[in-house]
Amino acid sequence: MFHPGQQLDYFLAVCSIFSMFSRAGCLPRVAWTGCRRMGNFTSTTTGTLSSTACVQYVQEVVSQNCVVIFSKTTCPYCKMAKNVFNEIGATYKVIELDEHNDGRRLQEALAQMTGARTVPRVFINGNCIGGGSDTKQLHQQGKLVPLIEQCAPCCTATSSEGSGSGQFESAK
Repeated sequence: MFHPGQQLDYFLAVCSIFSMFSRAGCLPRVAWTGCRRMGNFTSTTTGTLSSTACVQYVQEVVSQNCVVIFSKTTCPYCKMAKNVFNEIGATYKVIELDEHNDGRRLQEALAQMTGARTVPRVFINGNCIGGGSDTKQLHQQGKLVPLIEQCAPCCTATSSEGSGSGQFESAK
């Protein structure tokens, strides 16, 4: 049997190991649904943005970045879209909805704004160009790079957080 002080130490050690395996991707994602990592800690807070705030968030991100991809980490069409932008060396921002506290609400806001609920939702210069297949098709037609070149000056400035080829924002 454990003494009361030992029980707490044992509990904290188990939690620490569980958290370590989770961060390494060794535990099923289902076990951590609704959790948000904050530094070395895990919080069980759920989404906090209202529907209106989600629409405002999408509008803000899209207006501040030339290329934005609202994505999910396991979606093959999302990977296709990211690969196209990586191929051409374009700077882009990715919002991974399956890792974002308000991902479901953001996806609903995107559906309301664009008429499509599927991911990816790709925006260039403030306009939704569609999904992964649409992005690939525009590239194959030679129309993608000209769209990116038309980006407003405010969108071409790179920020250190979440922008750039291969870099992305996973949660906020």
